[in-house]
Amino acid sequence: MKLLIAIINNDDSHRILNAIGRAGLYATKLSTTGGFLRSGNLTLIMGVDDERLDEALEILRRNCSKRVETTTPIPAFADDMISSVPVKITVGGAVVFVLDVDQFHKM
Repeated sequence: MKLLIAIINNDDSHRILNAIGRAGLYATKLSTTGGFLRSGNLTLIMGVDDERLDEALEILRRNCSKRVETTTPIPAFADDMISSVPVKITVGGAVVFVLDVDQFHKM
């Protein structure tokens, strides 16, 4: 069994949750915030049988699209120089961590 931790852009959240449900997979949804843009993310925690790992990754790949947006970066600290120059960044897609699970208990 594998534990998937997937960090996904909020814009893709409904599409990915629907696709996971249609495939008969289960996920725990956490609302999280990214550090750079301070924008909303969806973090999914999924327990996936080894034989369904490729299927789960493909569902994530198909439903998490990358796109380019223009934004004005928000400084991390109040004393940082504030820039009003918009920059183009790539958002979306997914960051997925796959971990081995030694034990799984459903209680």
